[in-house]
Amino acid sequence: MSDVPAGARVPPGDRPLPGTAPVLNIANVLTGVRLVLVPFFVAALFRYDGTDPDWRLIAFGLFAVAAITDRLDGEIARRRGLVTPFGEIADPIADKALTGSALIGLSLLDIVPWWITVVILGRELGVTLLRFWVLRHGVIPASRGGKAKTFVQTVAIGLYVLPLPQLAPAVSEAMAGFQLVLLLLALVLTVVTGLDYVFRALRLRAAALGRNVT
Repeated sequence: MSDVPAGARVPPGDRPLPGTAPVLNIANVLTGVRLVLVPFFVAALFRYDGTDPDWRLIAFGLFAVAAITDRLDGEIARRRGLVTPFGEIADPIADKALTGSALIGLSLLDIVPWWITVVILGRELGVTLLRFWVLRHGVIPASRGGKAKTFVQTVAIGLYVLPLPQLAPAVSEAMAGFQLVLLLLALVLTVVTGLDYVFRALRLRAAALGRNVT
């Protein structure tokens, strides 16, 4: 166990050398927890066909905890030098599993339009495949747009998971427009950052191939 405070940066000399961090570390454990929470989230979301407010609140709680682990694992891995090949692969898979199961579930429950789910998941799947394609050439760091996309997506999905119509009908009517605007903003950010990722991946691969030729 590390004696370094959670919020402190590890001095470069105390960090594991690149590629030497153990696979079993706190960052990867958090990624694993996120993967484990996904089926429980889905089960809670679909309990009583998604009509029971108590189970929807449980689903929201599980989604929120999983989203928090997404924020923590990457931050911990970078601060403590715990980035591993396993984490680089498992982390985006866990992210897509959580987002994908939430969007598909909400669409099956007729809460989120299917076309939005298809566009977002199509982008996420494409970027994941692209990530694997260029992995041997290097890792493309998350951009500010990508971080904003993840944040807006998470908040938008979380608001749709909340059983607002059952718990607070008046608030639900007032929030309906805000939820839709936030979801559409997430959609725009998803598409724009996806295109940016494609361009950066192509540049990375071209640069790597150029170095190999020379």
